[in-house]
Amino acid sequence: MAAAPGAKGLTSLRTKLFYGFGSVAYGVKDNGFQTILLLFYNQVMHLPAQLVGLAIFIAFLCDALLIDPVIGQVSDNLRTRWGRRHPLMYAAALPVAVSYLLLWNPPHWSQGATFFYLLGVAIVVRTFISFYEIPSSALVPEFSKDYDQRTSFMSFRVFFAWYGGMTMFALAYIVFLTPDATHKVGQLNEIGYSRYGLTAAIVMFVAILISAAGTHKFIPLLRKAPARPVSLGQHFREMLATLSNRPFLILIAAAIFLNLATGLVFALDQYVKTYFFELSNTQIFVLALSTFLAVFIAFLIALPISKRFGKRNGAVIFFAVGLVILVLPIVLRLVGLFPPNGDPLLMPILFVIGTIAGALTIGASVLMVSMIADVVEDSELTTGRRSEGLFFAGNSLIQKAVTGLGVFAAGIVLWLAHFPTNAMPGRVDPAIIRNFALIYVPAVFVIYGLSLAVISRFPITRERHEENLRRLAGEAALVTEPPIGADAEAMVD
Repeated sequence: MAAAPGAKGLTSLRTKLFYGFGSVAYGVKDNGFQTILLLFYNQVMHLPAQLVGLAIFIAFLCDALLIDPVIGQVSDNLRTRWGRRHPLMYAAALPVAVSYLLLWNPPHWSQGATFFYLLGVAIVVRTFISFYEIPSSALVPEFSKDYDQRTSFMSFRVFFAWYGGMTMFALAYIVFLTPDATHKVGQLNEIGYSRYGLTAAIVMFVAILISAAGTHKFIPLLRKAPARPVSLGQHFREMLATLSNRPFLILIAAAIFLNLATGLVFALDQYVKTYFFELSNTQIFVLALSTFLAVFIAFLIALPISKRFGKRNGAVIFFAVGLVILVLPIVLRLVGLFPPNGDPLLMPILFVIGTIAGALTIGASVLMVSMIADVVEDSELTTGRRSEGLFFAGNSLIQKAVTGLGVFAAGIVLWLAHFPTNAMPGRVDPAIIRNFALIYVPAVFVIYGLSLAVISRFPITRERHEENLRRLAGEAALVTEPPIGADAEAMVD
């Protein structure tokens, strides 16, 4: 029998690359849902914006409340020769690809039928991506107990998620959503969305399989689920006890406001660029390149900031500054201090501002996700159980449900501004455009501000995390239990 891999390999660059690459699938899905799905079903399939938002919100909510916690609990307690996580990861690949393809190829039905088609397919997509995303995310606390290594792992995960999503977004605008003889505006080209869906489905399928296979060899070093009979009622009681952890509840409260604002911003970003700044699809593609640069900067600065200020303080600093910069172009335009549409300075300024704001907000999200890994040991001290999957499922639950609410809120913003369906850039009443901005900016500022206020109360610092590890090590010394994760090196060697 082949020897198990050394535990040092758990935190190698190779492992982080394979681990992070799988998040390309999640990034592609998330970017599609948050950037062009509303535009596609509203302006191309002619479904009213509020109905598109409602369908996406209901889909997110059903998936999050009914599926994610169950997947997390199952993943924490699954006993197979391939461990707790990998069987679910492998099983997700094909269903994710097929369902995402169907999302971008709806039949031409009535408005009511199209609404229910969108609702049903969106639920299926979100359900199957959870079968990969939750077990994969839960690997980080097992790969490393180190406070900063966890931030490094999450940096790779966020890096690949953003690069995967933004690459597909850029391809959509530069390759698929292009003008033709019957579509003067590329964003309204239905065939382009179909081709985008096929390409994205293939990318998601490949990313999931490569990541699962690339981390497969470490299965012997990961914790095995305890062999114990547990009733259905006990499962739910344990889930409730685990998710009642105070630091986790603080993270969840912050995530509620953060993902609400993120969903709102992403869903309306194309409206801002297409109708407020009247950019072409080529210009939107160029601005998308600023996000590539922003993600790379965030990847470089997240870990140093974590080491210097800690995860909580670093996240607060990033979000506070990034929020102000994010809304700056719209605010300046409203008060007459920003270049008019078509001005040569418009694109360079938007590019620079987008890069800075993006780097700060993405860096903050890296630190927030890394905080979830630190909750695992804090909870283990009180419950006696390792519940990595359940905690990341709880985060996924909030992210899905509230981001869906953000898309729903985006539909409401458009409705309140009386934004027309089948609108052509440059031909929308300027009063409607101004009302849209006056509703959008305060909403974003208030919701992001609430997230900042909550995250500032997160109690697990570097010192508390290290104390938690010492206490758990002391308890482990009292029982006969084989070492796991990073501690497995002595056993393997």
